[in-house]
Amino acid sequence: MYNVDVHPNVYAEMEHSRAWYEQRAEDLGTEFLVEVERAIQMVRDSPLIWPFRNEDRGIRRYLVHRFPYGVVYRVSNQIIQVIAVMHLRRHPDYWQGRVQHWNGEHAEQPTTT
Repeated sequence: MYNVDVHPNVYAEMEHSRAWYEQRAEDLGTEFLVEVERAIQMVRDSPLIWPFRNEDRGIRRYLVHRFPYGVVYRVSNQIIQVIAVMHLRRHPDYWQGRVQHWNGEHAEQPTTT
């Protein structure tokens, strides 16, 4: 089984999106987090089957169900590095700097509150 290492900026992205959805409808923010967690688990279960976003750098993307988001990640030495939980209509490469400066010191999965 692969370990999951989440870039710290991902948590801020998720919280911002959760709050936005929660303002739209009660519990929709929580549903968003559940779907993101499910997406990360799908990546963890089968990280090498999802399509490349940037094959040269090993970057892949898994689309989150029900919400216009993708989990951007790469696999390195049995570790899944979650680089971004990106809105699909946002500038598609805003997270590129995270790949260049990845240090892999943060390892945990998000949890629903």
